[in-house]
Amino acid sequence: MSDRQCHSLRRQRIHLSADFGFQSFRGFTGFRIEEIAATEACRGMSYPACAGYDIGFRRRAGACRGYAAPVKMMTNVSFSGTCFMGGERLFGPLELTLREGGWTCILGPSGVGKSTILRLIAGLEIGGAFEGEIDAPDVAYMAQDDLLFPWLNVLDNAVLGARLRGEVPDFERAKALIGRVGLTAQIEQKPPTLSGGQRQRVALVRTMMEDRPVILLDEPFSALDARNRAQMQELAVELFAGRTVLLITHDPAEAARLSDVIYILDEAGLRAMAVPECETPRAVDDAAVLRAQGALFKELRA
Repeated sequence: MSDRQCHSLRRQRIHLSADFGFQSFRGFTGFRIEEIAATEACRGMSYPACAGYDIGFRRRAGACRGYAAPVKMMTNVSFSGTCFMGGERLFGPLELTLREGGWTCILGPSGVGKSTILRLIAGLEIGGAFEGEIDAPDVAYMAQDDLLFPWLNVLDNAVLGARLRGEVPDFERAKALIGRVGLTAQIEQKPPTLSGGQRQRVALVRTMMEDRPVILLDEPFSALDARNRAQMQELAVELFAGRTVLLITHDPAEAARLSDVIYILDEAGLRAMAVPECETPRAVDDAAVLRAQGALFKELRA
């Protein structure tokens, strides 16, 4: 299989192990992909690059083993398998299918593999081994850390994906989104001058700028104060409408407010939890939301 063919493939029924052969990726600037992934400066972009980006990333033919024939665009995501770290089982076997066009949330204690599941679906290095199958289309990924380029201002960080793909950035749309997250006055500022919450809002805008059918969010609102967190949750639900979203959070209230499907992941595995029946984003003081929040908190403490 040629590099060019590999570059156009979507992932379907991939049998993966030990770091996915990430050593074979190289970027258009000559940087190794693991260097880019290590800073995750492209976070909010689609990974792997052979899943929809034309910026020159490619796999050697040998690294493409396990890839099926190209598949057409889809928004459903399924995950089945077992993950190992340092020779020890991290989780699994477990199966997860995301609600197509809705929000699926995973809660759970630290260290059980929640973020690892996101990274596996995104096609990122995990530092361990995965045995199983993943069906996923192009994704936009927002990691826990904002990882903004410190030498770029707010606007240029927001359009980073387009720039790396060699496209003309949509500055007007970026400015509008920056306004929606309340950062118009900071649009020319660089990350070192911003607060943690402001930086996280820029990272959210960068993710919103990527028109991808699947959105992976790893604690995207954790650095925000209560007022901004509620506002950004509502904005995310609005702008990601119709997309398939997987949200990782430690906040039962956030899960109860935003999710169509809620799972708890712990050492015992993955289990579904009850979800309020009202539409999202739900009011923070809604009785059903408060009951769901309490049930989730109780389950997490069990």
